[in-house]
Amino acid sequence: MTKTALITGATSGIGKATAYLLASNGIKLILCGRRQERLQTIKNELSNKTQVHTLHFDVRDKNTVEHAIKSLPENFKNIDILINNAGNAHGLDPINTGSLDDWDAMMDINVKGLLYVSKAVIPQMVARASGQIINIGSSAGKEVYPKGNVYCASKHAVLAITEGMRIDLNPYNIKVSAINPGLVETEFSQVRFKGDDLANNVYKGFKALQAEDIAEIIFFTISRPPHVNLADILVFPTAQANSTTVMKKL
Repeated sequence: MTKTALITGATSGIGKATAYLLASNGIKLILCGRRQERLQTIKNELSNKTQVHTLHFDVRDKNTVEHAIKSLPENFKNIDILINNAGNAHGLDPINTGSLDDWDAMMDINVKGLLYVSKAVIPQMVARASGQIINIGSSAGKEVYPKGNVYCASKHAVLAITEGMRIDLNPYNIKVSAINPGLVETEFSQVRFKGDDLANNVYKGFKALQAEDIAEIIFFTISRPPHVNLADILVFPTAQANSTTVMKKL
């Protein structure tokens, strides 16, 4: 039976790459994002490979999230795989000069948004006693680095929520995984540095992970046999040893 996957943050980066890979493997897709035009473009490009439905919402709005999930057509209502990919980083400031707006954006999307989407999807998995949830964390959820404070806190929360989900959903045969990438070359730094030139230097001098690399890990995770759950994966580019140690060529 064809499985259905819901992907948040599907309009760019890891979410988009994952959508293309899963479509190539015949998995039905529910693609969620804030940019309707991009959602429609991706749907048009993938509809010759699999069935695609799009949901246009912001994960920060719990009422919109709930309404969107409830509005799914009958042939998309049973979600087998939830990929909580939507996330962001805003600013790289010491705690004493950090922006409250930046803090709110990170906690609202990375933590509360993940919870809102999960809350809307999990009951049906529990009712069927089957399903898989993959939360996209970060190496920042494993260690705190200078000026990372609130972003690191949000990704530590993702790991804690993932572990809590795995415990609470264990009786219902639901797999729960965290995939935690290091440096991935996406729009991430453009958002973090608000379009500043600093964003252009983040990935210079070494080969960063690509969105497709993480998509392949996601697909590997969901294609394991029923008795295998890859609970917690940390992945770096070869040039990266931890959050602050990256070998760059001059």
